[in-house]
Amino acid sequence: MRQSGQYTAQTHYVSNIVHKDSNPRASVLQHVSQNVRRLRQAAELSQSALSEKSSVSRRMLVAIEAGEKNVSLTTLDRVAEALGVAFSDLIRAPDSRGSGRINELVWTGEHPGSKGILLASATATREVELWEWRLEPGEVYQSEADADGWSEQVYVIEGCLTLLITDQQHRLGPGEFYMYASNCAHGYRNDGDVATRFVRNLMI
Repeated sequence: MRQSGQYTAQTHYVSNIVHKDSNPRASVLQHVSQNVRRLRQAAELSQSALSEKSSVSRRMLVAIEAGEKNVSLTTLDRVAEALGVAFSDLIRAPDSRGSGRINELVWTGEHPGSKGILLASATATREVELWEWRLEPGEVYQSEADADGWSEQVYVIEGCLTLLITDQQHRLGPGEFYMYASNCAHGYRNDGDVATRFVRNLMI
């Protein structure tokens, strides 16, 4: 569960914002509205029943489903748990179900530039490893295939990373990410002139 700690309530709310790219898209609140309504109906729960199960007021649920009210991340955690789904299932665009890529701006703070973007979601059965990598220019790392069911998420912080997956290459710049099943030969290469820094999540 996401805890609010000592921060003000304003800094812990899903904001009515547009996706970070330039194409007009439904806001995250609209995604939440559609997903909560769809999942609640699929579970054959009334708003009153979901309210009791999640400890979220019926008035709040009505507002959420109408897309009319900012909602705290903690509240969404409670709703997701009551519906038996993941937090990301409430955030992702309804037409992207089944894809691990989310890339939605979920939280904005009081100070301009403060933001939280949910990049992707993946199911892990055993553990998740978080790695920070640095490759100097010309450096290459090659890996053998992982076991079936393993997957990776790579997020570039600085420089440019060439991600090698079997016979394909994916060139990622700062702020870009990629996720893939790692049960195949894969590796990382820095083809640039400066060091590359990236974060790697390994889901087992």
